[in-house]
Amino acid sequence: MKPHAWKMITCFVSEFIGAFMLVFLGCMGCVSTPLISNNHFQMCFNFGLVVMIVVQCCACVSGAHANPAISIAALIYGTLTLPMTFIYCVAQMLGAFMGYGLLRGILPEVLREAPHANHALCVTTVHPELYPLQGVFVEFIATAILLLICCAVWDARNANYHDSVSIRFGLAVACLAITAGPYTGCSMNPARSFAPALWNVDFTDHWVYWLGPISGAITATCLWKYILRAKEDKKIIEREELPLN
Repeated sequence: MKPHAWKMITCFVSEFIGAFMLVFLGCMGCVSTPLISNNHFQMCFNFGLVVMIVVQCCACVSGAHANPAISIAALIYGTLTLPMTFIYCVAQMLGAFMGYGLLRGILPEVLREAPHANHALCVTTVHPELYPLQGVFVEFIATAILLLICCAVWDARNANYHDSVSIRFGLAVACLAITAGPYTGCSMNPARSFAPALWNVDFTDHWVYWLGPISGAITATCLWKYILRAKEDKKIIEREELPLN
C-alpha cells in the first residue's frame, strides 16, 4: 500500500476514535443518577478532560480534530488538503454517531433524559429565553476563541511549546463550556451536536450548531492566517504534522 493511502486510513481511524471518545465519554459524564447528581461545572470539566484524552491519544496521528469546524479551519489555514478534510469530517461524523449510539445502548432508558430538561441526554439546545440568532452568536464566539487557540498551536512560532498542548486545550474547552454552556450547551462542534440529535430525532434549532461553529471557525482562522501569523512563517508550515492539525 502506498504511504499516502496508508496515511489517509490512519487519519480516518484516528479521527473516528477521537470523535467516538469525545461523544461517548463526554456525554456519559452528563448522566445524572439518584446517587450522583452532576452539576454544570462537573459536566463542563469532564468534557475538558475528555478533550485532553483525545488530544493526547490522537494528536500524533491525525492532529486530534474530532470536530468538522476545526478540520475546515485547518483547510483554510493550509495544514489539510481538501480530500483529507473530507475524510476527516466523514470520520468525525461516523465516530460521534457510533459513540452516542453505544452510550444509548448501555444506558437504561431512565438515564437517557437530560436532567431538568425536555430533551434527551446531550442534545444541545438554545436556552428558551434566547432567540436562535443569539445562540448562533454564542456558538460563533466560543468556536472562534477555540480556533484562535488551534491557530496558535499550528503557528510555527509555537513549534517548541507543544509539550502540554493536551492539558492546555482541555482546560480551554472546559472554560468555554463553563461560560457559554448555559446558553447553548457550548457545542462548538457540529458532529458532537448532530449525533445526539439524529439518534433522538430532535433537531430543535439544530442549524444553530452548524452555522455558529463553522462561521466562527472560518472567521478566526482567516484572522490569524492573514493578520496575526508572521509572514516569514507562512512558507515553512509543515502540512499535517502539527498537533491539532
